Amino acid sequence: MPTPPTHADTHTDTHAESSTGVETGVADIAMVGLGVMGRSLALNLADHGFTVAVNDLHADSIDRLLASNPADSFKQTGGRLVAAPDHASMIATLKHPRRVFLLVPAGKPTDMAIDAIAPLLDQGDTIIDGGNAHWNDTARRSEALAAKGLHFIGCGVSGGEEGARFGPSLMPGGPAESYAAVEPMLTAVAAKVDPKTGKPIEGAEPRKPISAAGAESCCAHIGPGASGHFVKMVHNGIEYADMQLIAEIYDLLRRGCGMEPAAIADAFAAWDAGPLDSFLIEITADILRQTDPQSDKPFVDIVHDAAGQKGTGRWTSLAALDLGVAAPTVAEAVFARAVSASDEERRAAQRALPAPAAPAGDAKAILADCEHALLAAKIIAYAQGFAIIRAASHEKNWSIDGSALAAIWRGGCIIRARLLEDIRAAFTADRDLPNLVADPAMAAHLTSAEPAWRRTVAAGATLGVPIPALSSALSYYDALRAPRLPAALIQGQRDHFGAHTYKRIESPAGASYHLNWHTDRAEHRID
Repeated sequence: MPTPPTHADTHTDTHAESSTGVETGVADIAMVGLGVMGRSLALNLADHGFTVAVNDLHADSIDRLLASNPADSFKQTGGRLVAAPDHASMIATLKHPRRVFLLVPAGKPTDMAIDAIAPLLDQGDTIIDGGNAHWNDTARRSEALAAKGLHFIGCGVSGGEEGARFGPSLMPGGPAESYAAVEPMLTAVAAKVDPKTGKPIEGAEPRKPISAAGAESCCAHIGPGASGHFVKMVHNGIEYADMQLIAEIYDLLRRGCGMEPAAIADAFAAWDAGPLDSFLIEITADILRQTDPQSDKPFVDIVHDAAGQKGTGRWTSLAALDLGVAAPTVAEAVFARAVSASDEERRAAQRALPAPAAPAGDAKAILADCEHALLAAKIIAYAQGFAIIRAASHEKNWSIDGSALAAIWRGGCIIRARLLEDIRAAFTADRDLPNLVADPAMAAHLTSAEPAWRRTVAAGATLGVPIPALSSALSYYDALRAPRLPAALIQGQRDHFGAHTYKRIESPAGASYHLNWHTDRAEHRID
């Protein structure tokens, strides 16, 4: 684990107290925004021996944080929290070069924070945006701050409250020299994995961070520009798909086969001990075992079935469309949430459309197939995500390393899974792998699971249980491996009604053709 920089390492000013009572030149970094993620990451930094100046629009948030975490509570780590009630005092508290971490809501609030803080900084100082910013906003901010001589890092942060507190997956993007200014801090507080197994090292507690010789940090420089926030966006798109796939398997077992939540929880817990081992599988079993404190009914039965979303899945789908990359399973997960939230449409459809007159499914047989179907579809979700990242990396000259990315997703983040160790190995063997399904190990998983996958999708259709993500993943798999696709007919249609031309199988590169469909049907070469 990297050693936190000492005061002597990071700045040469003499510590002093200003006339306003603010300590000057003592803090290694400032945390702006003390919501769930901001305060958790601030405590994580202090646990690792860093002094953190904490700032928030609401003074009581600062007061509560410091009251519950006084300076002497970090004496065994050497870190502490320092109050910074306003931006001026926050800047004065920081060592040179100054480093400011923003964890405020994305969009206008982030712009407002940057506009307020940037004029107080000097050339060579660094601002890190750890919010869920749209990557285009990050690109704009990076360019504007670079013109002022300031470093800017768009850093994806995944792991929720628990991850931020004890070890998130961090995806920093920006100039290499900007990353170098904050690398020791970020790699210190990020999640850790065992280098031999790739499994997350757990057990961190307040004031007792993970300390394991040789552990690998779940933080790596993603690339220049807005690459960090782009990758975090796609991470969330994969997360949408993964969650939807799990929900569809649950629905098939519950409504299609009549299994009770507790029994389904047992199945998920068993799967979590095998290739499907992942954070989302683990918490799914926990959720399905939970009962409602008020009614003692299964918890899932008392929750309104309308899923919320904050936009990153939609952004991922739009990015895929812009790049011309097929990511139907991610898109179907976004659409599924939209359908779930369409209460009026659903009520109208339920009144007009009869329920399927289908018998209950064979629970034992379907359950046995579901594990394989879920693993295969999960691989497809990752494949689509990495395909989006690969296309963006080529277009933007980001040179994103898929192996390093898979490595930092093995711990801390929401999509952490055993499968990511295999994905890391796949991109290590072929850095420019065209698609994850082409890796021999991934292909073996898919072909082995294929019969069960097909039976699972067929069961969903037969039993009237919607499985848009599972079925789209199977269609994607079939499309990629098909020797011929019906796009040839589509090209004929386009040429017939709009003279959009077509290419012949054996035609020279760049040559296009048009058929006179409405006259003599003669073919003409269009160069």
